Amino acid sequence: MIARVIASVIADAAERFPVVTVVGPRQSGKTTLVRALFPDYVYVNLERPDTRALAAEDPRSLLRDGTENIILDEVQRLPDLLSWVQAFADRENSPGQFVLTGSNQPLLGEAISQSLAGRTSVHQLLPLSMEELATAEISASRDDLLVNGFLPRLYDAALRPGELYSAYFATYVERDLRQLINVRDLSRFEAFMRLLAGRVGQLINLSALSNDVGVTSTTLGDWLSALEASFLVLRVTPYHENLGKRLVKTPKLYFTEPGLLAWLLQIETPAQAARDPLLGNIYENLVVVEAFKAAHNRGLEPRVHFYRDKSGLEVDLIREFQRRPFAIEIKAAATFSPEMLTQLERFRHLYGSPAGAALVYSGPRQTQVRGISICNHADVADVLFAS
Repeated sequence: MIARVIASVIADAAERFPVVTVVGPRQSGKTTLVRALFPDYVYVNLERPDTRALAAEDPRSLLRDGTENIILDEVQRLPDLLSWVQAFADRENSPGQFVLTGSNQPLLGEAISQSLAGRTSVHQLLPLSMEELATAEISASRDDLLVNGFLPRLYDAALRPGELYSAYFATYVERDLRQLINVRDLSRFEAFMRLLAGRVGQLINLSALSNDVGVTSTTLGDWLSALEASFLVLRVTPYHENLGKRLVKTPKLYFTEPGLLAWLLQIETPAQAARDPLLGNIYENLVVVEAFKAAHNRGLEPRVHFYRDKSGLEVDLIREFQRRPFAIEIKAAATFSPEMLTQLERFRHLYGSPAGAALVYSGPRQTQVRGISICNHADVADVLFAS
């Protein structure tokens, strides 16, 4: 098992809360992690129909009358069980009594807000990060990362990315999508996913997409909400000092798993990725998702945005640090050029004294150029969260 950065955060939470909840996309390593962290806990897998039947018939027995420490895996499959978890947690008042995992945000989130508010610490586990691969002494080029992605199974078993992500998508449709929404035409849903992939890192325009897919923009909005709820895509909102204005501006969309993005775009080899017309957007997706991982792995809110104004000034990534913007420009190139810093310098001139600025590219790390950090994509976590 590759060591996970978030492990210490979850272990610490189990010392302070009666319930610890770990959420994230399927196959991100939730079950492996919690079973390694809590090897003595009773393990209950609610994906199994017989276990769900027992839970519905006799929840008290399944939960050992609240007298033992228990892992409830994929608990969104039976959210009513959380009422019993609440009752036992309140009765025993013991830290780390229950560990829950889930991969379906609305079903689990609603149940938690109703039953476990104030009783649980919630943590989001995304697939492997570049800093975790580096700790495990696994090295890969930019283009290898774009095609292979970061699902732990890829590194634990001899699987080809194409077969892994094909099965991953099929499993998502069968297990998660049908729980969230009623999709009558799966071919149109897959077409929607591939069109989203082709627009990664761009402003979302559901009206334009509805014409291409052949369904209403309202339906596409429901589909997009389902993708977000099951952690397949991430929504990044524009940065604005006025918090209210961020909520009404058009967001950008990124795929949580770069390997799935490549599969949807029918990119099969690193060489194909290197010459793809969308390389810049695909690479931007890689870096933005790393920023999310770095935050979640440290138990922090990502607070990640992008910047765009009417004058043509754009900055790919803004991370708020002590209510000040840390600006990052993302370039897929491996060779540094001073022209890459133009947008960052314009942004610094506009905001006076931002928290910092960095250029992320696929070349070697440099110290600083004109007060701007120059770093490789593998250094994103260090650059954003060194403080």
